[in-house]
Amino acid sequence: MSRVNILNTTIDNLSIQETLQTIEKAIANKTQLHHVVVNAGKIVAMQTDLQLRKSVNESDLINADGQAVVWASKLLKQPLKERVAGIDLMQNLVELAHKKNHKVYFFGAKEEIVQEVVKKYSEKYSPNIIAGYRNGYFKKEEEKDIAKQISESGANILFVAISSPTKENFLYQNKALLSNVNFIMGVGGSFDVVSGKVKRAPLWMQKNGLEWFYRFIQEPKRMWRRYLVGNTKFIILVLKERFKKS
Repeated sequence: MSRVNILNTTIDNLSIQETLQTIEKAIANKTQLHHVVVNAGKIVAMQTDLQLRKSVNESDLINADGQAVVWASKLLKQPLKERVAGIDLMQNLVELAHKKNHKVYFFGAKEEIVQEVVKKYSEKYSPNIIAGYRNGYFKKEEEKDIAKQISESGANILFVAISSPTKENFLYQNKALLSNVNFIMGVGGSFDVVSGKVKRAPLWMQKNGLEWFYRFIQEPKRMWRRYLVGNTKFIILVLKERFKKS
């Protein structure tokens, strides 16, 4: 796989179909693949959070989940093929689990949210795809026990819907304990979308890099710092890097 490096962040230059093929192969071969996605906000955080940087850059597969990152890659003359949204990967992989008789563990969000996600996927596909689920509220000292429980659940796929940097660090630090699980991935707020708590942006907004704005107008008090401040910092970092190279 060809990789690029943007602002101290390693990213695999893959389309969504190439990414799915890579994941499907790992699951079929019973090997473990640790996946992570990056967006503008996460890349900004990685400039100063060295543990997060390590957790991301030492993953097996890294996608750009953010149109701003794709635009930045072109400006910095390391063009990425396309945005690979984490929620799109998750939806495709749940369908794959149904077709291939894989099992999925859902970890994260509030109890009522993760229960609704499990209910919806069970109704759409089959309860047989569910290896287990757990909400995303726990103490640091509980992490290893949780990882062991997930590993012993029979899951082929693990989705972790917890905020950054907790989910990235959880997966990186417990990778060995999760060795029975073939594919492990952080999916951020995807459970909120699947459950119906949050609406996803229309397709035209997704394609034009405005999904963040749609999310912002739904929860402005909670999201303004992440998107307005974070995106501004990202633009400044990209422009500095661009002019440094010119």
